[in-house]
Amino acid sequence: MSTWQPHVVRSVGAELLSACVALFAGCGGGNGNASNASMISISGTAATGKALANAAISIDCTRGSISVAADANGNYHATFSAELPCIIAATSGVTTLHSAAFAGGTYNITPETDLLLTYLAAQLGTNESALIIGFAVNTRFQQTLENQTDVLTAQAAVVQNLQQKYGVTLSTPNFLTSTFTVGQSGVDSDLEALLARGAIDVNGEPDRVAVTLMATAGAANPIATSPGTGTSGTGGTGLGGTGGMGGMM
Repeated sequence: MSTWQPHVVRSVGAELLSACVALFAGCGGGNGNASNASMISISGTAATGKALANAAISIDCTRGSISVAADANGNYHATFSAELPCIIAATSGVTTLHSAAFAGGTYNITPETDLLLTYLAAQLGTNESALIIGFAVNTRFQQTLENQTDVLTAQAAVVQNLQQKYGVTLSTPNFLTSTFTVGQSGVDSDLEALLARGAIDVNGEPDRVAVTLMATAGAANPIATSPGTGTSGTGGTGLGGTGGMGGMM
């Protein structure tokens, strides 16, 4: 007749528990799923030629999101855990504008940045609304907005097309990431000039003519994906043209 040995049961139980823990970790249980999320800080100014005072700001990234409120001068700041890139929206009353961030830092939200997304969307064969809606699951959209070269080349195209169409000289071509204050020269005075020339409508959003202009120009300069690499390159910046890359700031 065998004798019950509790220490043997405890030993076998401990071994099984250790094996189970090891198997669980090896299979990616718990926090085993890798993520490129890290703490980032994004700030900027939401304005149309006047501040979008107290605008609701939403920042939606490849992974992670946050909502904050702008202050009375349209300035906002957010620090949170996320994986870049991000799409940013500012809403105040009937006005909604969009922008994008490819890294931490300053990213304004203005009619110019909204037109930038229109241009980039057209380069990708879609429109701004579809770009924003599809961003969460479309890796090509994500890769393009994360590519600083693609974004800044598109920014140069937006500037060139606005200047040619509306007969203005923009003092701050780098409208996406340049810090500015409402009521002072720079990005804000450029917005006021565009408003006076009709590129911005009464609600502070891009005028339909300006939107069509950027959609046409972007479609004429598509972002091509290199076979087998997933990398992309952009076309020119001319008014609805197909020329080479325009000058960068």
